[in-house]
Amino acid sequence: MYSSANVAERQSQAPSLAISTVIFALRTDPSSGASEIWLPLVRRIRQPHLGKWALPGGPLGARESLQDAAARNLRETTALDPTYLEQLYAFGGLDRSATQRLVSIVYWALVRPDQADLARDSENVRWFRASEAVGLAFDHDEIVAYALERLRGKVTYGSVAYHFLGDRFTLAQLRGVYEAVLGKHLDPANFRRQLRSAQDIAATDEVLQGGRNRPPRLYRYTGP
Repeated sequence: MYSSANVAERQSQAPSLAISTVIFALRTDPSSGASEIWLPLVRRIRQPHLGKWALPGGPLGARESLQDAAARNLRETTALDPTYLEQLYAFGGLDRSATQRLVSIVYWALVRPDQADLARDSENVRWFRASEAVGLAFDHDEIVAYALERLRGKVTYGSVAYHFLGDRFTLAQLRGVYEAVLGKHLDPANFRRQLRSAQDIAATDEVLQGGRNRPPRLYRYTGP
């Protein structure tokens, strides 16, 4: 058991600072072939919220930058070292923690499927569909929802979608990223026409090997 500080006591304490990270990856459903957004969660092994699932995270080291702390926490909990790591938001509501005022600087990371396959999976670290990541510790439901909203807003511009893919990809694989993030089917012909005006994607002389039908052409992202 643990004792909860009342509101007056929490207001008199100096806030504690922590780092949390939302990690998004695409995984393919073997039955439908559709891509889905997944994220790893960590089971809490102490109070508060003993036994509940939570985002990877931990305290900020005295000599660490915020981004270094986020990267370290990811390596220690999931063994992941994502190429895309960006600060998402700060969450600091008075009632986030029952024991003291807790401010979390939240980062979000995007990883390719081959990177996600390297993530440490154990009794206390497990991957979940983003749509099923509910009932989490603290206010992590709210954080995941906010991160998904940000992801949907950013996938329509910039380089976000390409961080889910390798250096080479087919247009069908890229469309699968958009469909997974936006949660809706996109017409293949319309999607291809829209990409013709894109400045940061170029066709290569390579094709995807291993398929039964005519192998599709591979593309690459040429932007920053």
